[in-house]
Amino acid sequence: MLSIQISSPGKVELVEQEKPILLSDQVLIRIHYVGFCGSDLNTYLGRNPLAISPVIPGHEIGGTVEAVGKDVPAGLFAEGMSVTVNPYTACGKCSSCRKGRPNACEHNQTLGVQRNGAMSDYIAVPWGKVIPAPGISPRDCALIEPMSVGFHAVDRGAVSDIDTVMVIGCGMIGLGAVVRASMRGATVIAVDLDEEKLDLAKRLGAAHALNSKSANFHEELMALTGGCGPDVVVEAVGSPVTYVLAVDEVAFAGRVVCIGYAKSDVSFHTKLFVQKELDIRGSRNAMPSDFNAVIRYLSRGNCPMEELISRIIKPEEVSETLQYWSENPGKVFRILAKFD
Repeated sequence: MLSIQISSPGKVELVEQEKPILLSDQVLIRIHYVGFCGSDLNTYLGRNPLAISPVIPGHEIGGTVEAVGKDVPAGLFAEGMSVTVNPYTACGKCSSCRKGRPNACEHNQTLGVQRNGAMSDYIAVPWGKVIPAPGISPRDCALIEPMSVGFHAVDRGAVSDIDTVMVIGCGMIGLGAVVRASMRGATVIAVDLDEEKLDLAKRLGAAHALNSKSANFHEELMALTGGCGPDVVVEAVGSPVTYVLAVDEVAFAGRVVCIGYAKSDVSFHTKLFVQKELDIRGSRNAMPSDFNAVIRYLSRGNCPMEELISRIIKPEEVSETLQYWSENPGKVFRILAKFD
C-alpha cells in the first residue's frame, strides 16, 4: 500500500508498505482523506521535537470500515461505515488517566507524531479508538478531530450562556471553539488577523469579530463587554503576543484557556494573575464526548464544510503543498490528502 512519509526535515517521500495485518481486536480502515495538522507542518520543517523520524504523519482521519476483527463486539461496525479515529493513547496509570482525563495522558502517543500515522491506504486500530460517524462523508470525517480540540477547550473553560467568550485565532481549532461556545449560548467574540477567517467565524456563530491589528482593539473590546473584558478567553494561536493579550484582556475573575503551544518563552506581568484572580487552564487533545458532540453538530448539515477545506491534494503533491503552507500560514484552514 502507498504511504506518505516525512523522512527528514523538508523531505517527503511516497513509500510502499505491507497492508496491515488485522488483529482480532482491531478494525481495518480504508483511508479516504487525512487532514494536515500544524504538528505535521512542524515535523516537515524540523520543528517538532516530539515527532519520531522518519514518520508517517496524519491523525485527522476520514475513512470507511474495510474489515472487523473476530473479537470486536458484534453490531458496532459495518463494512463501508464512515468513521474517524481517536488518535491518542492513554496509559491508564498516570495521574491524568487515573483522574478520568486520558486526553492529557502523561505518556500519550498521537498518531503521526510519536508513532506512525494514517497517511496510508489502510490503517488498523483497536476497535475502541474507532468512532462511527453515520451520515457524515469520509471527507468531512477528517475535520472531526481538529474541531473536537476546539470543543474541548470550551469545556475546559466551563463556558455557559451567561459568558462572553473571546476566541483568539480562527483557524480550524479556534473555529471549533467558536462553534461550541455559541452552541452553549455564550456571546462569542472572534479575534484574528485575517478578515476572511473573521467573516467565517461570524457565520459559524460569533456575535462579533475583531481584527487584532486594529489600533483601537482594546477600546473596541471594552465597548463590546461593558468595559469589563471577556469572561473567558480561548488562546488558539500559540504566540507569545496572543498569550499576553489573553491575560491582559480577560475580565477580573475570568478564565484563560490555552490550546496553542508558544514556541518561545512568554513574559507576563504576573501581578494580573493575582489581581484578577484568574483561572489559567491548559487544554489538550479531546475527550470522546467532544468527538461525539462534533459529530452531532456536523450531522445537522448547516456547517459550510467546503469553506473549511483549503485544498484537497494527491499524495504526490504533499511536499510542494507543505512548502506553500509554511510560506502562507494565515490563508490555510485545512489541507486534506486524498487516498481514493
